[in-house]
Amino acid sequence: MRVGVHVDQLFSRAPGGIGTYLRELLPALAEADPSLELVAFHARFPGAVAEPRLRELRGLRGLRVEEVPAGIRVLYPGWNLLGRPPLPEPLRALDLVHATNPAAIAPTGRGQGLVVTVHDLAFLRFPGLFPRAWRALYRTGLRAAVRRAQAIIVPSRHTAEDLLERTRARAERIHIVPLAASVERGAGEPERVLERLKVPRPYVLFVGTLEPRKNLVRLVRAYRRAAAEGVPHALVLAGPLGWHHQRLHRELTLRGPGQVVLTGALPPADLDALYRGADLFVYPSLYEGFGLPVLEAMARGVPTIASATSSIPEVAGDAALLVDPRSVRELSGAIAEVLADRDLAERLAMRGRARAERFSWEETARGTLRAYEAALAGEGRGWR
Repeated sequence: MRVGVHVDQLFSRAPGGIGTYLRELLPALAEADPSLELVAFHARFPGAVAEPRLRELRGLRGLRVEEVPAGIRVLYPGWNLLGRPPLPEPLRALDLVHATNPAAIAPTGRGQGLVVTVHDLAFLRFPGLFPRAWRALYRTGLRAAVRRAQAIIVPSRHTAEDLLERTRARAERIHIVPLAASVERGAGEPERVLERLKVPRPYVLFVGTLEPRKNLVRLVRAYRRAAAEGVPHALVLAGPLGWHHQRLHRELTLRGPGQVVLTGALPPADLDALYRGADLFVYPSLYEGFGLPVLEAMARGVPTIASATSSIPEVAGDAALLVDPRSVRELSGAIAEVLADRDLAERLAMRGRARAERFSWEETARGTLRAYEAALAGEGRGWR
């Protein structure tokens, strides 16, 4: 099987969960099926942006890389609305195209299969949290995916149900393929990394893109409330700035108890150290298609508080303390409770490790291959 995988998200300033998905899925696919011919294709990006990403891609064994000779401002609207411009001939000769981001549904040639990964429908649930241009791309891309794709991959049952509720997608074409923890776990003490990042101990951790959907203004308010009541921990927000981050910055300029540290985007080894050094992980996102950082924290035995919304309960099970993310009081109370109750923290840590072990990128690759095969066979074998 010859498959073209769209990898533009790796070139983004904030690759986020889709970037992690690509970094983990490509080598896992190659490992799961050595006969698979994988071609990573991308739009044209400025050299300074492109070169580090291209080196990363070319370092993957057996992966060919192809450039589509146009930028995303031309390609994405044309692809979604018109199915044009066509992909270059080497890509049209492949058996299958995998669109890994519904903002851009690359056109397929005659006899070519199309698989689309829809990570979440946040742009429909919370349209005001997205810039207008990207909201339009996601909407037109989703319509194109539902109309053209032989198989649609989603990371959770919640996203599958969202898709059926809000679009005309056919249930038999939807394949539920969960993700897995991705940041490699180190063995050394995290102290050197924490000192370099100027992260004081003890601390509570959040990891993710700093954007409105992650609900960080409420997290800061909840943390400060807990700090005012005696919690001695700092709050560390680890991740790149996303869109509409100005409200968070305004909140941080207000005086309040405690200490909030922003680390910016971090390489995997630094993220691993931050996870391992944390006393508590908090993920109060308003909406997630999966919620990778929840698994990352649980895999390291970090007690976790997470939102009781969207797909997060499906991922966390009983291994996290689930709260209403819109309630500052409930979030603050949960932070104080876990930090004060050592038995509760140990129970969450033990359950978290066991829960995270149920997910693997090997299984993600196998589920993806099943979707590829169903798309090429034209068979409705979804809801896996």
